[in-house]
Amino acid sequence: MLLAPIRHRWAALAVLAAAVLLLAIDNTVLALAVPALTADLSPTAEQVLWIGDVYSLALAGLLVLMGNLADRFGRKRILLLGAAAFGVVSLLAAFADSAEQLIAARLALGVAGATLMPSTLSLIRNLFPDDTERARAIAIWSTAFGAGSAIGPLTGGALLEHFWWGSVFLINVPVMLLVLISGLRLLPESRDPQPGRFDVLSAALSMAAIVPLVFAIKHVAGHGVDTVTVGCVLAGVTAGALFVRRQRRLDQPMLDVELFRSPAFSGAVAANVIAIFALTGLLFFFSQYLQLARGLSPLRAGLAELPATIASIAVVALIGVAVTRWGRGRAIASGLATAAAGLALVAAAAHGPYLWMGLALVPIGLGIGLAMTLTGDAIVSAAPPRKAGSVSAITETANELGVVLGIAVLGSLVSFVYRRAVVIPSGLTAEDTAAVRDSLGPALRVLGPQSPAADAARDAFIAGMQVTSLVAAALTVAAALVAWRLIPSPRPSKALSPSATGA
Repeated sequence: MLLAPIRHRWAALAVLAAAVLLLAIDNTVLALAVPALTADLSPTAEQVLWIGDVYSLALAGLLVLMGNLADRFGRKRILLLGAAAFGVVSLLAAFADSAEQLIAARLALGVAGATLMPSTLSLIRNLFPDDTERARAIAIWSTAFGAGSAIGPLTGGALLEHFWWGSVFLINVPVMLLVLISGLRLLPESRDPQPGRFDVLSAALSMAAIVPLVFAIKHVAGHGVDTVTVGCVLAGVTAGALFVRRQRRLDQPMLDVELFRSPAFSGAVAANVIAIFALTGLLFFFSQYLQLARGLSPLRAGLAELPATIASIAVVALIGVAVTRWGRGRAIASGLATAAAGLALVAAAAHGPYLWMGLALVPIGLGIGLAMTLTGDAIVSAAPPRKAGSVSAITETANELGVVLGIAVLGSLVSFVYRRAVVIPSGLTAEDTAAVRDSLGPALRVLGPQSPAADAARDAFIAGMQVTSLVAAALTVAAALVAWRLIPSPRPSKALSPSATGA
């Protein structure tokens, strides 16, 4: 692959950032539209769950396969095919007239999204061979991913105040048209020159390992541990063991599992999962906190989350200084420790004025942005450019698992503490009692938003948010220790000198 002129490389990065921004928005924007589409399509409770879950199940299960196909057939080609499919299926989702059609469209969106995600990061790996430039490029890519997750509720709130629920899907179409038109001109093609034989069995095992585990995580959040959970975990673990065994025996494996023998690589993957876990979990319950506990509209709640997004954008300017001063491993650890401090401040500021809460979001955005950027760079730098798609899929799978775990684990913890702390007023029917105990939203509908009992329910939810923020902070500190111990921090003169970077 011929290296593109520098202005073309950064323009190409803008195309890739737009694609990942939209995918991240699509992960979070639908939650606000559920009440409206429920009124319109009348789905069952199980169908509502599938509308939300099937996208991430398809996305997580296909990332490794699509990364391998991108290496084999061309990353630009797979990216553009995925963008076209994503735009078309978004139209189908927007105008779905039944729950079954919407579930099918969400499934197809997950498949299309899986073609986009590994291709974006693997193209960055090939566009920016220079270490310093690549770190900055991945910082922009990570910012787009984090910003998309953060502004999803803001975008959804703005659209739903003026349009019907299908508008949250229609926003995908112009962005994907932009990606297609710009990508044809600006993106270079790259592929593995020696891809070897396509391994159908490995592809099937990779999906059989990821999909049941992701489903088990989502299932346990809503139904607890039962036979379905145990069966899915056993199926996923068994398929994963068979996948790893097969990869070790192949001369040209779909995924080089030997990379995980490197403490630096496995430490970077673990740190990346926990960083996304903390950020996504925070956004999940923080949006509810702003709307239900503080009474903000969806649009104002989205605006209130912007300090974290703005701080994560500032990471682009700070990334070089951080690596030069501390080295990669210590910079990742410092970012995670900073995010942990912000999470602890969220717990402390929950009852105070919004000003303190907004300030608490700044270190979270800075820390998570720094950690995500450098862990992503560490992962994609661990393999040669010809295998960029397969290794990028590891980053994307880690991101998706972090999203699922953050919502399932931290969201469930908020609900657990709320249910233990909420006071049920006397005189309620059994149905109303169950609604108040279930979560804060139904409780406010039953109790009335201005009643003393509603204030007590808000206090119970805030208590759950505080406990969960502290748990997330503790886990992030643990990830910081892992990064400090396992990810190397070479002296800056070696890491970023002109001779080392090719400048």
